[in-house]
Amino acid sequence: MGERVIVLGAGSTGEAFCAALRRLDSEVSITIVERALVGGECTYYACMPSKTLLRAPELVAAAAIAPGASATLDPTQVFSWRDQVVDNWDDSGQESWLAERKVELLRGVARVARAGVVEVDGEELEYDKLVIATGSRPALPPVAGLAGLDFWTTNDATSAHEVPESLIVLGGGAAGVELAQLYARLGARVTVVGRLLPKIDPAAGELLADVFREEGIEVRAARVESVEAGIRAVLSDGSSLEAERLLVATGRQPNVEGLEPLELTIGHSGIEVDEYLQAAEGIWAIGDVTGVALFTHVGKYQARVCAANVAGGRVPADYRAIPAAVFTDPQIATVGKTDGEGLVCAEWQVDRTARASTFERPKRPGFLKLFADPKRRVLVGAVAVGPESGEWLQQLTLAIRAEVSIDVLRDTIQPYPTFSEAVFFAARDLPL
Repeated sequence: MGERVIVLGAGSTGEAFCAALRRLDSEVSITIVERALVGGECTYYACMPSKTLLRAPELVAAAAIAPGASATLDPTQVFSWRDQVVDNWDDSGQESWLAERKVELLRGVARVARAGVVEVDGEELEYDKLVIATGSRPALPPVAGLAGLDFWTTNDATSAHEVPESLIVLGGGAAGVELAQLYARLGARVTVVGRLLPKIDPAAGELLADVFREEGIEVRAARVESVEAGIRAVLSDGSSLEAERLLVATGRQPNVEGLEPLELTIGHSGIEVDEYLQAAEGIWAIGDVTGVALFTHVGKYQARVCAANVAGGRVPADYRAIPAAVFTDPQIATVGKTDGEGLVCAEWQVDRTARASTFERPKRPGFLKLFADPKRRVLVGAVAVGPESGEWLQQLTLAIRAEVSIDVLRDTIQPYPTFSEAVFFAARDLPL
C-alpha cells in the first residue's frame, strides 16, 4: 500500500490542497475529514454568500446616482439569489468534486488519537502525512451578559432570510462593516460600535465612516460593556443602545481542538509553522488555523505551497504581497506593507481620474496611496478606496511581489478612462 495523506478540514483550503496534491501525484492516497459542510465557511457562510448579498444593494445605490438609471431593491430576491449561490446549503456537489479527484471523504469529528493515527467518530485511520486545515470560528469578546443572549454571529447574518428592524453591529472589521452596510441598505436601522477598519490605513476607515453617516448608519467610537435581552447594550461612554438584533463580528479564533497528542506549538493566533508550512515532522498546517492571514486566497496559496512540499519539494511561502479587499461601497483594498520607518508615500484622489466622471454623478470620494522603499526604488504597499478597487489594485500586488521598479511603473501605459490611471499619478508623485 502506498503513502497515505490525511487532511483535517474540507473547507476551501483543504479542498485546494487536495486538488494541488493530486495534480502533482496521481497515485497518492488522500483522505479528507469534515464535520460540517464540505466547502467550508467561505462557500456557505462567508465570502460567497456575503458578496452575493452585497451586490444588488450596491447596484441600486449606484443607480440612484447614475443619471438616467433607476432600480428598486427586493430583499426577498436578494436572499433568494444568495440561496442559489450556496446551493441551499447542500454540499453534494462538493462530494462529486472530491470524487473526481480520487479523494476519499469521511464525514465526522476527527481527533488525533496518537502520532500517526487519526480517529473519526471511533474509527482509527493511520496516516503517513497529516495536513491540518481546520480553519477558524467566530471569537466572542468578554462582554458581560453576552453568553446568555440570543445574538447573531456572521454566519447567522449571511444565512438570514429576514431584515431586522434595527441592528447593533459589535465590531468594525471587514465582516462587521460589510454586513452593517448590507442590512442598512436592506432597510434596517444600523449602529456600528467600534472603530472602523482598525487594521487598515486610518484614512480608509475615516472615509468609510463618512459614507456610513451619509447613508444613515450610526458609528459609535466606544466599547460595549454589557448587553441584556431586548437587545440593550451599555457602552463605555455611559450611553446605551437598543435594537432588535445584535451582530457580534469581533474576529475569529483557530480550531485547534483534538490535536493534543501532537507535538505542535500553538499560540494565540494558531499553529506555528515554518516557511514551508510544516508544523512538526510529517505534519503541515494551512489556512486560518495558522493565523498567518485569515483570507481564503492566502489559505489557497498555502495549500499549493504545502502540496508541493508534501509531494517532496522544498518550496517556501512568500507573504510580501498579500492582497485583501473589503467589499463595502466603496471597496477598500490593501496589499503589502503600509507603515514603517524610511518609507515614502504618495496619494492620488480616485475621483480625480477621468473614469470617475463617466461612472456616477455626483462623483464619490476615494483615493490610492502608494508606499515605496526609496533605497530600492520599489513599491512595498498600497491602499485603495474606490469602485472595484480590489480588481485594479491587483497590478500593484504583482509589482510588489516582482519588485518592479518605480521607473517601470511610471512608464507603464494605463488604459483610459479607468480607475487604474490613479496608479500612474500616484507613482509619478512618489518623492523619489
